Amino acid sequence: MHGAGTASPGCAIKDDIMTATMDITRERIAATEAIIRPHIRRTPLLAADLADFGLPAAPVIFKLELLQHSGSFKARGAFANLLLRQVPQAGVVAASGGNHGAAVAYAAQRLKIPATIFVPDITSPAKAERIRGYGAELVIAGSRYADALAASEAHVAQTGAMAVHAYDQAETLLGQGSVGLELEQDAPDIDTLLVAVGGGGLIGGIAAWTAGRTRIVAVEPEQSPTLHAAFEAGAPVDAPAGGLAADSLAPKRVGQLMFPIARAHVERVVLISDEAIRQAQAALWSSLRLVAEPGGAAAFAALLSGRYRPSPGERVAVLVCGANTTAVNFDG
Repeated sequence: MHGAGTASPGCAIKDDIMTATMDITRERIAATEAIIRPHIRRTPLLAADLADFGLPAAPVIFKLELLQHSGSFKARGAFANLLLRQVPQAGVVAASGGNHGAAVAYAAQRLKIPATIFVPDITSPAKAERIRGYGAELVIAGSRYADALAASEAHVAQTGAMAVHAYDQAETLLGQGSVGLELEQDAPDIDTLLVAVGGGGLIGGIAAWTAGRTRIVAVEPEQSPTLHAAFEAGAPVDAPAGGLAADSLAPKRVGQLMFPIARAHVERVVLISDEAIRQAQAALWSSLRLVAEPGGAAAFAALLSGRYRPSPGERVAVLVCGANTTAVNFDG
């Protein structure tokens, strides 16, 4: 039993998490957006009709975050970390399935900061090539994101470099929240936004911005149901980490910081199959000439497969969040 006035380490950790989560506000997201604005793209919207994809006619808006620097939304959180935190001389280190590593490598190159990126061996060649191309040191460690994260933590302990977490870091969520800010300004009338979930930094940041004013629906692969498992358990828990989109949507569990935000402001989680993701990738290319990686197409897969069915008159937006894939090759 603890003496009067003392708290257990577990309570202290929970207090730290809640304090950090409470710092992820609309005001701080707006302030962060102003700081990172010179370094990121304001990505466009594409208005289409679901009839283009063989579904009942209804308008749909695509937020094209696959056109962001480094090929995914992750550049927002990367710049937020590097511009809001004190970076040591040893530089920065990140563990990633690929997109976060590419984003941190890109931001570090632009800001002239040394970067070391740890990735698992499931990382797509397109993402590994991007990381190297941005001048970062690339280290392949293990076969899952958790392995790369453990190796990166050992590197931080050894070198004193600053860790930039892919999703469980306040600055990461603040940066990703700028997607919600842009979308609200450019498409203020949408009712529902579909967002793919891996560790939850993107949906957490967006949900903190919308704070219930827009219906937020999470989309996850059946083989990587991290947020679905967390909702069922009432807290982040380990979940399976496999499937077609494993290099972008398969950490072991969602972040501690995003979970209270998601519990408050994410309406539901929709699970989709790998085949639905493949079909969504093909449909985005066939109808819109958009090249999305599996994780980038996952949110649209919920619509295309019928796992999410809009009500009549519902105004739906889909976040297409990444394009780092070898599906397109112009050689020869």
